[in-house]
Amino acid sequence: MAIDSPARFQNPFRPGAGHMPPYLAGRAAETKEFEHLLDQTTILENLVLTGLRGVGKTVLLETFKPIAVQHGWLWIGNDLSEAVSVNEEALAIRLLADLSVIGSGLVIGEKAAAGFTDVTVETRLDYATLRGLYATTPGLVADKLKAVLETAAEAVAGEGKRGVIFAYDEAQNLADQQGEDGFPLSLLLDVFQSIQRKGIPFMLVLTGLPTLLPRLVEARTYAERMFHVIMLNRLELADSRDAIMKPIADTDCPVRFDEASVDLVATESSGYPYFIQFICREIYDVFIQSIETTGKAVPVPIEGITQKLDADFFAGRWARATDRQRDLLWCIAHLPNADGEFTVQEIVEETNGRLEKPFSSSHANQMLAALAKAGLIYKNRWSKYSLAVPLFDRFILRQEEPNEPVRLA
Repeated sequence: MAIDSPARFQNPFRPGAGHMPPYLAGRAAETKEFEHLLDQTTILENLVLTGLRGVGKTVLLETFKPIAVQHGWLWIGNDLSEAVSVNEEALAIRLLADLSVIGSGLVIGEKAAAGFTDVTVETRLDYATLRGLYATTPGLVADKLKAVLETAAEAVAGEGKRGVIFAYDEAQNLADQQGEDGFPLSLLLDVFQSIQRKGIPFMLVLTGLPTLLPRLVEARTYAERMFHVIMLNRLELADSRDAIMKPIADTDCPVRFDEASVDLVATESSGYPYFIQFICREIYDVFIQSIETTGKAVPVPIEGITQKLDADFFAGRWARATDRQRDLLWCIAHLPNADGEFTVQEIVEETNGRLEKPFSSSHANQMLAALAKAGLIYKNRWSKYSLAVPLFDRFILRQEEPNEPVRLA
């Protein structure tokens, strides 16, 4: 690590939820897949963009927007909060509000102004118009939404646009539940499948955690054929190096990373973009402060950075688990495939070798269900489990287990 001078240069690294990094590394293949979907005239495939937290889903979604606009599409984007899952009506209002953002610029008719013969007033697809059309259409919520979207499609075609992309982040929050009007996810799928069969070029782009696709398929089995899935994984080593080096390649940047520092960051981050940004930002700040106060560079304080990452990123998630759940997670962290997929049988065998009070299969299943609800574990469609937080196994192994699980002789 070297510092040329303490000249003021803003730290280029930006850890945070959805913050655009100074250089987007390693996502060229995914971008090409998205561009291929934009070439559809009849929407046969929508997009699911999924992966663990910290892999850059939100960032990549934001980079897709200008690409879509350049290809002649209109773009609607928002987060799907848990409030949207309350009922079908809540989802409908969300769609109408989002559609009004572009609809206010679309004219669907003209009429003479009251008291004038040569003055016309344009009717635009603003929120009031959309709500009026929705309210006056007879039928169920699905019927009302279809009517609104079909009207909007005519206006979009009149403007020479290829279609509209409805892009929603945190889509794993959308779920069906028992009760009247309690099927917002099914509603979303039914409405878009229906209008797409009519040739309306409205495309869904949903971003979320790996629980998203199983939830879509559970709501409607045809969802598996309705979506093209892009699974974002950690960066390859070469891409990790680019994410580390290119933000400080500016000649005015006072900090230079040597090869040892780059290798250290790549190893400690394990290729996850969020952790690259977090570690590099801390290193940058520490070295700037060191040169300004002492005039000398210091070794990379990786232990201190790791402790800060534990406190800022992992500790809050760890606090969601009970002591007994932590015992189970502690055993999972010791599995050789802890950073991948594992089965209940593997977990049970590990607890038999490590805990004084091991778990039975039924008890492990109950615990895993609770941990999934807490957002710490997720289950895929093949009945295998994974940690829902990247590098969580490393964090767990750094913790002192309060119940002192021990390996039995």
